[in-house]
Amino acid sequence: MTSIVIAAHNEAAVIGRCLDALLSDARPGEFDITVVANGCTDDTVAVARSRPGVRVIDLATAGKSPALNAGDEAAAGFPRIYLDADVVLTTAAVRSLTAALESAPAATVGRELDVSGRPLPVRAYYAIHGRMPVLRDGLFGRGVVALSETGRARFGRFPDLVADDLFLDSQFAREEKAHVTAYTSKVATPRRTGDLIRRLVRVRGGNAAMRAAAARGEVAVPVRSADRSSWLRDVVLPRPWLAPAALCYVAITVLAAVAAKRAGDGGAAWGRDESSRQSDS
Repeated sequence: MTSIVIAAHNEAAVIGRCLDALLSDARPGEFDITVVANGCTDDTVAVARSRPGVRVIDLATAGKSPALNAGDEAAAGFPRIYLDADVVLTTAAVRSLTAALESAPAATVGRELDVSGRPLPVRAYYAIHGRMPVLRDGLFGRGVVALSETGRARFGRFPDLVADDLFLDSQFAREEKAHVTAYTSKVATPRRTGDLIRRLVRVRGGNAAMRAAAARGEVAVPVRSADRSSWLRDVVLPRPWLAPAALCYVAITVLAAVAAKRAGDGGAAWGRDESSRQSDS
């Protein structure tokens, strides 16, 4: 039985759509779905409980890592899929991920960036960021990570760190990560430039905290290091027509770096209301 764990913080507007897609063609008992509402002040719990067969855990305090750990404790089987509440994943996509785990300990799906209606700086930033090689071979940036039972056995509890997707990615070598390209996760990009900068500050803070924890020995695996020149070497130089977008990319990246430094706490103060749906590792 495939277990699906969904950590949800104030996701009433999207959790129903997420669950309906998962259950649309599922056979009785095929999926074991746990929604862990954490610190919700909206109707997330009520919406999730209205879907038959969905287990709902209601935690009083917000926090994704505690929510994932609570979901793991309740989940009944393997393989296990960790899914963001705003991601629409069909029954067929879950079956394809499960099949991919027969030959790899970890898997994810393709990635589709939704930039419709976004301002020019946001679209320019993702014209560069969306083509980075690290986003093609990693497990992050999709809101979907599937693990086999042996893959999940690589670690114990999720650490109390923001960058849970970077943590999962670090558990596996490149050749151990399967990508099911027949299905994609549609990733909603920030709707305003300021929102993008706040998200990047939060991502920087989370990734920095993860690497610091690894350096202290609190995370037992090497954490992927950042390749700060990849945007130029791998994206812009082979595609000179992207040079104008690259100027926006650099400007936004620098603004985020300055904001993170000024925040003084790794960027948390800038990004408390932003959910980290990506990694710029």
